[in-house]
Amino acid sequence: MTTSRTCTVAEYLAVRLEQLGITHLFGVPGNHLGPFLSTLHEKTEVRWVGTPTEGGAGQAADGYARVKVADARTALGEQGIGAVAVTYGVGAFNLLNAIGGGYTEYVPLIAVNGAPTYEQWLNQRAIGLVTSHMSQSPECNLDVYRQVTVEAQAISNPGLAPSQIDGALTACLSHRRPVYLEVMEDVWDAPCSAPQGRLQRQERPLTPRNKKMLDAAVAACVKLVQDHDFDPILWAGEEIDRFNLAEEFEELVRATRIPYCTTIGAKSVISEDTPGFCGVYNGKASNPDVAEVFHDAGCRIGLGTWATSKNLGGKTSIGDDWAVAAHEGVRVGASYFPEVQLAQFIPALRDAFVEEFGPGRFEADPYADAHRAGLDVPDGVAAFLETLTGGPYPKSPTYDSFFRHLNAFLESQTTGEFGQRTTPFTVISDAAFALIGSMNLRMPERASYVAQNSWLSIGYSVGAATGVGLGRRQAGKRPLVFVGDGSFQETCQEMSTHVREGLNPVVFVLDNEGFYGIEQMLVHPCYYKPQGTPPSDGADFYNELHPWRYEKLAEVFGSAKHPMHGVAVTTHDELAALLQQIGEPNDPINRGPIVVRVCLSRHDYPEALKYKIQENCPPPSGAVLRERVA
Repeated sequence: MTTSRTCTVAEYLAVRLEQLGITHLFGVPGNHLGPFLSTLHEKTEVRWVGTPTEGGAGQAADGYARVKVADARTALGEQGIGAVAVTYGVGAFNLLNAIGGGYTEYVPLIAVNGAPTYEQWLNQRAIGLVTSHMSQSPECNLDVYRQVTVEAQAISNPGLAPSQIDGALTACLSHRRPVYLEVMEDVWDAPCSAPQGRLQRQERPLTPRNKKMLDAAVAACVKLVQDHDFDPILWAGEEIDRFNLAEEFEELVRATRIPYCTTIGAKSVISEDTPGFCGVYNGKASNPDVAEVFHDAGCRIGLGTWATSKNLGGKTSIGDDWAVAAHEGVRVGASYFPEVQLAQFIPALRDAFVEEFGPGRFEADPYADAHRAGLDVPDGVAAFLETLTGGPYPKSPTYDSFFRHLNAFLESQTTGEFGQRTTPFTVISDAAFALIGSMNLRMPERASYVAQNSWLSIGYSVGAATGVGLGRRQAGKRPLVFVGDGSFQETCQEMSTHVREGLNPVVFVLDNEGFYGIEQMLVHPCYYKPQGTPPSDGADFYNELHPWRYEKLAEVFGSAKHPMHGVAVTTHDELAALLQQIGEPNDPINRGPIVVRVCLSRHDYPEALKYKIQENCPPPSGAVLRERVA
């Protein structure tokens, strides 16, 4: 950090990024960005990581931020923020999708955009001269990014740069969402005042009015439990992860012993070995046993949960026997309590439940209770969890058998120490069938699962693996990626960054014969009926993909010096042999990334989506008549 009273704008921003604990800046360079990158390299320890695409850089920054947020309490000085830098216009618009995902999913990101010089903008304004990457609309980049950030600044005056930079970075810290800094090229080397002190998150104060609302929301939850047979279940959501409230949530669970589920996006928000874990609840797409136990409870209390199509999986509303605390408010039945902060609500709820009901009052095994009550569920949580793992397997993989096999592998790789279990992997799941299939993998460790379950940008996982791999390299957490073939075709080139950076993720490409399976399920689920046929209107043609031999990309991206391995798996025996190699750290296959083409049937799909077929594809009228007669 500079000790002089002045510095350049480039140095000012570089120092601020380093102070925030950022160790890697992702992006695609350009001449407008060059002066800043040179200063960053000379003045700080922040490493530049060039990626093939701006979108991949943004996804890497997103993955980096997610794991750093989760690890921030154990890493002094780190705030859990990702940063990405691109060049004006063509680069910034390519990056926009990733920043939009960060905005939607509450991921703190800093987007830096190197812009043409102020002189060039004056020329454009005066005589209409347009230079490289410029449009006729001087504020087009700024206007677009204002839609997906909590603060967006264009910096053309070096004297104002420190206050603009500090304001944006403080907003990123405080709101935990992306911000945008557009810096004109000739400003980078201009002098400005040096950074003073360090930036801090500015929390919203708890006013007497807020305290009154908080107490009312807590009291309403206490009454909800009393009115519904003293039989609650918790539903942990994304904001617990994003706001780093895992410890508070775990304290609530352990103090009250209330059983809990999570959303997909909050999967492994605390270790799934924590007593009371009942699985991932995802509406109609849940494991049927999870859904039965979840809905059989007297009432449901969502904490940080978002009402997304993935979290509700086919359901369109929640009932009066629900409470949901999210987006700075709490809804209990038909009542709503605004401006209640989750960080204050969870501890207050814990204290109220312990005081009103006593410590450990709700300790139960909901699966055992439901089994004794006659529901068709396994007899106990342990028995339920066992159903998610292992064989017998068919000869060729299906989505469900593949993930059961991976569950068994993850179990074999998990080790216990001091009463806790740890895994050497961080699972990263893409959208679509990969997300649905992976949601029941067993995660024994906090924050060992990453997915973009609301924005659902296909291909996200491949770019995110770069940031996750670098963010957790010292912890020895290897990315384990699950991605569909269509998604992989969007971002496969990001694996070249894995090779370049010496990372060793395992990327499973789920190849269902070159087909956008989830899109077909959404537009025409009857295609997946037994002996299903293409729709009469031919609505499957646009879901066709050109088939790739994905494993051959190892020859494209890898080299003798920087190896990468590619494997095609067509049977469970081949998968077992590969997993045995992956599980041996000294096996040569683990020197660098591995891309695995998992060959699946075009008509296969995760059984969790069977409800779509049942609801949209009634049996022929004759079958209905026979069923009624029977």
